[in-house]
Amino acid sequence: MANAHLDHHLILLDHLRSILVALGEAEQVPEESHALFLERFDELRAQLPVDPIESQYLGQDIMCQIITRYPQIAHLVPRDLLWFFAGDCLHYMPDEEIDLYQALEERRYEAEQNDEPFDWNQEKQLLALSTQDSSKH
Repeated sequence: MANAHLDHHLILLDHLRSILVALGEAEQVPEESHALFLERFDELRAQLPVDPIESQYLGQDIMCQIITRYPQIAHLVPRDLLWFFAGDCLHYMPDEEIDLYQALEERRYEAEQNDEPFDWNQEKQLLALSTQDSSKH
């Protein structure tokens, strides 16, 4: 089950990399520093499945750099990645969103403890809907 969670984030990293590549191809950023940044991004992508714990700091650094170096795509950074890498990344998430992810994480942990299936995206949608419903009352 933990592999599905990691795989979800690897897919998001691949998606984010494609956005970064498109940004470079559109000549929106200095080419040399962008190429070096992509190399570091690729290091993270390669290291994450091998050693997820050790990759956390590099992931935090890269996510924060994306937001500061490439503000034009900051809104495209998947929120799941900010939560996954945590640390300084959480500064870019409002408290309500952190609360939602904390509840989601608790549900995931509970499902793992009970050997139950857990669909991260489906649970996230359900939590978001229940949060919206409770805020309307």
